[in-house]
Amino acid sequence: MKAAVGQTIDAHGSELEALARQIFAQPELGFKEHRTASVVQEWFDRLGLDHRDGIALTGTRADLACGSAGPTVAILGELDSLLCWEHPDRDPRTGAVHACGHNAQIAMMLGAGLALREVAPHLAGRIALMAVPAEEYVELEERLAFREQGQLEFLGGKAEMVRLGAFDDVDVAMMVHASSRPEDGDIAVGGTNNGMVAKFVRFLGRTSHAGGAPDQGINALSAARVALAGIDAIRETFRDDDHIRVHPIVTRGGDVVNAIPADVRIELFCRGASVEAIELAHRKVDRALKAGALAVGGSVEITTLPGYLPLFHDPTLVAMFRANAVSVVGADNVRDKGHGGGSTDMGDISHILPTVHPYAGGAAGAGHGADYRIEDYTRAVLNPARALAMTVVDLLSDNAREATRVKAEFKPRMTRDDYLAYLRRLSTRQLYRAEDLE
Repeated sequence: MKAAVGQTIDAHGSELEALARQIFAQPELGFKEHRTASVVQEWFDRLGLDHRDGIALTGTRADLACGSAGPTVAILGELDSLLCWEHPDRDPRTGAVHACGHNAQIAMMLGAGLALREVAPHLAGRIALMAVPAEEYVELEERLAFREQGQLEFLGGKAEMVRLGAFDDVDVAMMVHASSRPEDGDIAVGGTNNGMVAKFVRFLGRTSHAGGAPDQGINALSAARVALAGIDAIRETFRDDDHIRVHPIVTRGGDVVNAIPADVRIELFCRGASVEAIELAHRKVDRALKAGALAVGGSVEITTLPGYLPLFHDPTLVAMFRANAVSVVGADNVRDKGHGGGSTDMGDISHILPTVHPYAGGAAGAGHGADYRIEDYTRAVLNPARALAMTVVDLLSDNAREATRVKAEFKPRMTRDDYLAYLRRLSTRQLYRAEDLE
């Protein structure tokens, strides 16, 4: 069966590359990936699979039934792209571009599904092919507006799909992310990733003529500058082992240059290797934000958003995937992944379900950067598709013995209900006025 899935993927290699290129040419931002979702749905139709669409606005899922009953293994791909106005291949209207390789994920997910369809009668259980929206946690202000309109509750795609029950019947989840890091080789397995909390911050002051009457205004941009300096001042208090990263951007700095800015907005992430470290760090960040408002006599509204949980891999799945990766690309080309400072909402899934999230080479340039691109589609799409399909064969063959074992041995860090309660508890909006802070 493993040989058969590899042969099927090889036979459709040029088609899968064309699919990845097609998605790259039509990048869309999170919760707005309508064209990309339509492409996935067309592939599901071609595979003869019924699919449920519009999950978390744009997500879609198709189930491939095996020859007998058993556990459900999900293969995920992410629909969205990123914002990078400097990238030469950006959408000129939106700034969207696939500067993180999600187009390759969709192609490898569908390639694995195409191959597994041929051997499914000999397996036990079910294979869920899931195209998930909004992994990139961007455009916070717009997504908060979606939330206010009742279109979604959480601002990340997988959290929203968990809330809607799309993972309720899934027993094992897996996906592969493209990588441009030479140290990751052809495939890198294991390791951990930071989680993160996001904040949308509004500094509120009072406008006046910037040249004629600055004394009558309260400069919200100055408040933001003091707050950013405060964040820089506390960086030395973060423990190295906690891998804390705090990185803000100013999304609104004022209206016109000759008026004192009265509404200045910042988005920031506070990342860390554990929930406890993130909690401590983002409270310190709040102090700096409040200090900025206090310094100029303004106000600050801090909206804290549950971003992503740290990523932890199931060790049995890691060993299984590594063995298959070695058979695909050779032992010298499979690396052990260390700790990653970035974040993914696959970390959320890893707290609830046994999960594996390897990385595949084939990309070049800086991740999220203006020179990022997929250079080698065999490495970025076909090789990981083979390893994914082969791992599913391992899990669901022999009456799904291995999937049953993985499920039985897994000890979740959170139940689904605990997870949703945690996200809701973390989500807050608080206005602090200068008089309250004095």
